[in-house]
Amino acid sequence: MSEEQALQDAQEAIGYRFQDPHLLAVSLTHASSTDSRIDSNERLEFLGDAILGMIVCQELYERFPEYLEGELTKVKSAVVSRRTCAEIARELGLPKFLFLGKGMCGRAQLPQSLAAAVYESLIAAIYLDCRDIERVRQFVLETMGPHITLAADSEHQRNYKSRLQQHAQRVLAATPMYDLMDEKGPDHSKCFEISVVIGGRRYGSAWGPSKKEAEQKAAYLALRELNAIEPSAEFEPDLENA
Repeated sequence: MSEEQALQDAQEAIGYRFQDPHLLAVSLTHASSTDSRIDSNERLEFLGDAILGMIVCQELYERFPEYLEGELTKVKSAVVSRRTCAEIARELGLPKFLFLGKGMCGRAQLPQSLAAAVYESLIAAIYLDCRDIERVRQFVLETMGPHITLAADSEHQRNYKSRLQQHAQRVLAATPMYDLMDEKGPDHSKCFEISVVIGGRRYGSAWGPSKKEAEQKAAYLALRELNAIEPSAEFEPDLENA
């Protein structure tokens, strides 16, 4: 496939027509195919990573107003990970358009980091081409939207404190309170026992190596007592041995 044909097909695949096709060409150029790394997509990858992070952070901030900073960070980390970016690159078919050196392995075995880099490079190339962050945001959310939803759903399922708070406020018209019942061990290796109180009722306590984990386990126990969730393999073995 000629370079001209590759660039044309790539634009069809991503749904964006470049005013300056050279930017697209650079975004698809791996360092192995150039005499100098300055001519590869590495600088675009650097810029694209920052643009992607900003767009995803704003989307999470606006889409999930009930999430705390820690929850937003976990979702963002999953969304902008190399695995996710590589998966999107493959969904778009970008690996087949890459300009690679002769020593590179076949496109079917491209390293995850390389596939992720081309997605980030493409984001930067689109931004530099149109200078319109809203157009870039549209591209990012169209390609990454399902992955954001999946990561957020996964985080919500694991966040028992958040699920308990939503359930308690909706069903019991009360807010869960977490009480520290006991702590054991030396300062550098303490364990904490915490229980949940909702509307004057105390639920079963749980131990954890940190207050945060003990609170999650206690919230899980309260949800189980309220028949609000099914048993989870994440905590049940620990609770059986407590």
